[in-house]
Amino acid sequence: MWERYDRDGADFSAGSDPQLALDNARARLANQCDNFAFLDAAQVAEVLGFSGSPEDEHASTAADVVQEEEALAALLDDLAPEDRDKDLEKSADPKWAPYSSKTEFLLDTIDNLPCMPISDALMKLFLLVSNEAGVRDVPSFYRLRKTQKELCACSGIPTVHCESARGNIFFVNDPRTLVAQDWTNLAIRPHIHVYPEIPDSSDPVSEVWHGEKWRETMNLDALSPMYNAHEKHYYVNKLTQLRNGEFIIPFRWVIYRKAVHAQSWAVAIGDNNVATVLPVQIMVAALDMDKNYFDLKADGKLPVWHESSLGYETAMPNPLRVVAKGAPLYSSFVDYFGNDVSGNRSKSWNKHLNSYMTHRNLPRSLLQQEYHTHFILTSTHASVAEQFSGFKNIVEQTHEEPVRVRDPMTDEDACFRLFVNTAPSDNPMQSEVSAHIGGAGNLFCCKCDAGGTGEEKESAEGFERLFKPGKSRTKESILDSLQTQFTLACGGVAQRIKDIQTATGMKDAYSQFWIDHLIERGKAMKAEDPSRSSEDIQTELCLWVTNHTADIYSGFLTLKGFDPTSDTPIEILHTILLGLVKYGWHGTHTSWNTVQKDLHARRLQATNIDGLSIHPIRSSYILQYANSLIGRQLKTLAQMTFFHVHDLISPLQFRMWHAIGELSALLWIPEIYEMNNYLDNVDIAVGNVLNTFAEIDPTKILKKIKLHLQSFNAIFRFCSIFSNHQAPSRDIAIQIAEQESMKHRLTGGLWLEQNSNTWTAAGWGVRDMLQKQPMLQRLIGWNFPADRDVGSCKLEPLKKGIKEQPSFMLSTTAVARCLNLTSYDEEDCFRGQWFVAQSKEECSVGSWVFASSSLDQNTAVGRVEEIIVSSVSASRCLVVIDLFQLAAARHEVFQMPFLQRRHGQRQRGAVFAKNVKFKFNAQHDCLRAGCQATGKRPQIQERLQTSIAETFIEHRHDTATD
Repeated sequence: MWERYDRDGADFSAGSDPQLALDNARARLANQCDNFAFLDAAQVAEVLGFSGSPEDEHASTAADVVQEEEALAALLDDLAPEDRDKDLEKSADPKWAPYSSKTEFLLDTIDNLPCMPISDALMKLFLLVSNEAGVRDVPSFYRLRKTQKELCACSGIPTVHCESARGNIFFVNDPRTLVAQDWTNLAIRPHIHVYPEIPDSSDPVSEVWHGEKWRETMNLDALSPMYNAHEKHYYVNKLTQLRNGEFIIPFRWVIYRKAVHAQSWAVAIGDNNVATVLPVQIMVAALDMDKNYFDLKADGKLPVWHESSLGYETAMPNPLRVVAKGAPLYSSFVDYFGNDVSGNRSKSWNKHLNSYMTHRNLPRSLLQQEYHTHFILTSTHASVAEQFSGFKNIVEQTHEEPVRVRDPMTDEDACFRLFVNTAPSDNPMQSEVSAHIGGAGNLFCCKCDAGGTGEEKESAEGFERLFKPGKSRTKESILDSLQTQFTLACGGVAQRIKDIQTATGMKDAYSQFWIDHLIERGKAMKAEDPSRSSEDIQTELCLWVTNHTADIYSGFLTLKGFDPTSDTPIEILHTILLGLVKYGWHGTHTSWNTVQKDLHARRLQATNIDGLSIHPIRSSYILQYANSLIGRQLKTLAQMTFFHVHDLISPLQFRMWHAIGELSALLWIPEIYEMNNYLDNVDIAVGNVLNTFAEIDPTKILKKIKLHLQSFNAIFRFCSIFSNHQAPSRDIAIQIAEQESMKHRLTGGLWLEQNSNTWTAAGWGVRDMLQKQPMLQRLIGWNFPADRDVGSCKLEPLKKGIKEQPSFMLSTTAVARCLNLTSYDEEDCFRGQWFVAQSKEECSVGSWVFASSSLDQNTAVGRVEEIIVSSVSASRCLVVIDLFQLAAARHEVFQMPFLQRRHGQRQRGAVFAKNVKFKFNAQHDCLRAGCQATGKRPQIQERLQTSIAETFIEHRHDTATD
């Protein structure tokens, strides 16, 4: 031993110094940062994906970007010590389950925010900064990614590999799991409606389940087939006995008078226990049912069916009971939306075909939130029809194998099947979906047979027909036409196919690929063997068509319960805003000179927008980029242009804007009372629009299908930018699936733990985080409904330097000038900023409102002048209203109702805030008052006042046009 020591020496070690190792790592990092230009903000931003102009967006390849990010990530790998991970596992807090700590939960949350994706390099930088700042329980990058992978496996959205019949590959976020998350989330499940609803005569039509489709025309097999009475299940098409001893056969479950009812066939039991189904429909409350089919069978009470009713017997028992395996079975409907979107944030077009869906069993108030719009898939190769075929296969699987979930409302298992309700999209995509030749065809409407040759449309009779709906197209007629086209294709007759497509307007982009394929294949077969007869080749090709029916027809045409000709609702955005309003606006502003444009901009900027659901108006922007406006700006113009152009356009154009405004107001009504009257008003408004457009430019009727028909993409783009572009369909689907999973955990959703086979939710710390952090709610697109009491109010904010709210005596406020002053006692009070009306709207000073008058209990109308809050009780909130009355006749120019002062004098009235019904929008009558751009104020730039003066409209004496 000592000889070896004398010859070789020896090394002794007591272990490495952790602090010294960390200092050495920091030194290496500082040196490498210089080489990498890490402190160059512009270059770092470029590497992390936060900069770059459109011109240099494609200057480097995707591989270069990935290589640069990996180089940066490598510098940070050793700076988050992984020896802490063992301690994290030992000290896991169930409060933050399924995470080991609050820090790990927050890191996963920010890594999966929909509009704020984080690269690996930036996440490693976060971990480094957190460690250096002494944050507790910071995991290593490896530990974080491992946790995320485990969470995806147990509570994530599966990403399904699909291949279309044409061979294109894409990846689908499983719609079954997306909808299942709604069913297993206690924050969402109470809002799911499973049955059609018949509104009371006094209630509005406001939801899809109120509509005629769900209540009357939908395929009965697609509706929820049973009612869960907990101890027993009642299915449709099964004999049921009522508590009064009578028998029925339910065929549709509905909500009627706020309770579950069954629309049923009455059954008469005659002599010898012979049952006959009567041709009489009756409405039966579910609570009046006593015995289902199996109860009757067990009691030996099943009747013998009369020969006229044998068809009903064959449907008993309902086969869906076997499919449900004893659990309640319901139907969930989805809207499927497909469209082309650019994968870039710049104007450089990078086409992706995207598909999204929404769960239509949820109310509008939820579906309008970004949270409930679900990304399904994207592809740069597969068409929307190809994508839908993959989606359709998944949907149809649920009809044989319903999705099993844990219902948090009953704490029992339940099942659901998926069906497609509608396929909304823009007009060109709807044309493609419904096998239509397109807007350039002779029959240019995808809904009916309107149109004809150019000569026919220009004739008096043909032109008049364009103003009315033609004969409706149907899925059956399309399939018949396509079958004929395939038969001709097998015979190699290309020209006859084109003639049929031109004559009928039926040309399916998806099937056209196979039609062309058959024609070319027939030619190739003839070239390979010239001796083969045409009949022999046609027979072989027809046999191939028969064996490949599922592949050659679009899924939109073969999905049960879905008809693309009627289930593709016309979109307001593309048909009205980007159609009527855009055409009308272009014809208006292009005739103006600079002075007229400037005048219109000032008038538009003076618009009162309180009571309107529009963004703040930027009139200078609208006029500067008049030919490049988007939907929300055109929505403003649709409502407000009419009030500001009376002396800037011709009388005919003025009538056009009047017609556009009336139609737009009707189409944006979210709750419809008296449906028949509403539809009559819409018909008249549509006719007025078409007539004025025809007078201004008849060629618009001939060429623009939108006149005959009458933002979720940001999340996709961010995910596209951070994909390596080698497999964009898979990468984007997986990233958005992780975001969906995060949202489910945050909102308290359940998932099935595979190891224990139990349903579990995140810890209460995770669930509470979303409720306590409004910013986090906004980032994931979720809004908890504000539970505000009618009549509640908020005090004016304190001015700078003031610590206490100043009080006033009631007699010193505007109440002292009210007609009903004596109705209120003297007391100390504060001034309020806003209050909540009966409509749940916030009303502030200057809002126009309707209220119940305390003078005569009639309805008062006017403008809020002051809000006064009692110092004794915040629930006592008085509103001073500057009173107006509705004029006896309409306005002579605008032909609209208008408000004027009572007896030409200013009068005030005070009401309690709880008696204010709702607010509305009223525009100042600048025409009568003679308002001019006489005001001057400093122009604002960079949120600072400049020395540049700008003029603005000064409103004169008070009058208003409603």
